[in-house]
Amino acid sequence: MAKENKVRVYNRLFFKLYLNYAVMLLMTAVLICMIFIQLYKSTTMKNEQDKLEEQAENSSDLITTKFINTQNYSDFLDYINTQQKIMDSDIWTISNPYAIRPMDLRLETNSFEEFSVEYKEYVDLLESAFQNKTEFSIADDEIYQTQTITVAVPIYGTNREVVGALLSKAPVKGLTDIINDSLSLIVISSVVALAISFIVIIIFATELSLPISRMRHTALSLAAGNYHSKTGIKRNDEIGDLAKTVDILSEKLLENDIQRKNLDQMRLDFFANVSHELRTPITVLRAYTESLIDGVVSDEDKVNQYYDRMLLECKSMERLVGDLMLLSKMQNPDFAIDVEPVNLVQIFDDIIRSADTIAEKRNIKIEIVKNEPVIMILGDYDRLRQMFMIILDNAIKFSDEYKTVHINLSKTDKIRVAIKDEGIGMDSCDLDNIFEKFYKSNLSQNASGTGLGLSIAKQIAIKHEGHIEVESSLGVGSTFTFTFPPFNMDEASL
Repeated sequence: MAKENKVRVYNRLFFKLYLNYAVMLLMTAVLICMIFIQLYKSTTMKNEQDKLEEQAENSSDLITTKFINTQNYSDFLDYINTQQKIMDSDIWTISNPYAIRPMDLRLETNSFEEFSVEYKEYVDLLESAFQNKTEFSIADDEIYQTQTITVAVPIYGTNREVVGALLSKAPVKGLTDIINDSLSLIVISSVVALAISFIVIIIFATELSLPISRMRHTALSLAAGNYHSKTGIKRNDEIGDLAKTVDILSEKLLENDIQRKNLDQMRLDFFANVSHELRTPITVLRAYTESLIDGVVSDEDKVNQYYDRMLLECKSMERLVGDLMLLSKMQNPDFAIDVEPVNLVQIFDDIIRSADTIAEKRNIKIEIVKNEPVIMILGDYDRLRQMFMIILDNAIKFSDEYKTVHINLSKTDKIRVAIKDEGIGMDSCDLDNIFEKFYKSNLSQNASGTGLGLSIAKQIAIKHEGHIEVESSLGVGSTFTFTFPPFNMDEASL
């Protein structure tokens, strides 16, 4: 078990949580960084482009108004140099060779032929400007060691003819520095976030792993047979639900263990009771048999008495074995009785005819009251007759002479049967145990009984989805009350 408890660091829940959280945080930081850089580059380029285009168009307009229209070319180069300093860019002016009246060569900084050789990458921009279009390009420049934006705008002469083009190229300043600073800031932020997350994960993993560890110890304790173990976890989340489930499992295991012990004790008591009940008749049979075999008894009348006694003991054992088999069958969950619609009144008419003989010998009267002439019930006729006969036989047996046994049959929302005697009654101790197997009070009336009758009656009632209750007082009598579900014609048709 000690070896099983040793978990490698990379297999621990804390490590997995932290690793997943750290990877997620780093991926988020990298993604944010890439998005920020891309947005910043796009925004910066767009702003620089718009700015450079505006400056180039203004310069082109000034060239048209100040030099082309006035034909004053003396200060042109000074103007270009001044504009380059103001715009912090390189400026070229090229005459349009396709124009009817091209720009004066004195306004050119480069001819189209020279420019096409030295700056081939900008020829397309010039062609677009000669066609009265403003175009731009972005490229990495080896001289500036950064990205540059180049803009080409047309230069107009008289009648708005495109007589030339102005190219302006400017570096995008500070872009690399800002990107590097942003990367550094994101890296520092990620490190700080990882450090903070480490503390957060410690708290989170502790709150997560400790309950799991407690549930694990509880499960091991339950596996070891300590069913009183509880997790003691009270949380309103999934872990709390799981802990509650483990506690419920503990309670169920405890209940099952108690039931198992009770069943084991009942099994031991059962064997002890059966052994006790069989020992007496077997001992009697053996004694009588030995007496007959040894010739101790030779008188014919005495021998016949011995045989009668032996037959009586055999019948007693036969009845005991029969009751045990019937009770075992009734207690089997898989045993199903054969049910059919039967008239409860008819069952009691049959029972009273059989019990009248016994009752008359003791001068006991049986009275029956029923609120309907026919009370149908879904059940097994023979089993129901046996159940009620057990109760009626006990009522007669424990009643004094000249008493009355009252039977009441009624049907309302349920079927109710009450059998009341005016006998000796029972105390609370007897009431708590009368349905236990082999339980018999110390009364003389119980001498010949097996102690299984009421147990059988209760099991028959259960098989009929019925319920049995007992009320009794010493010297007053006892009342056994049965309740059954009402008769259902739909169930009967099935």
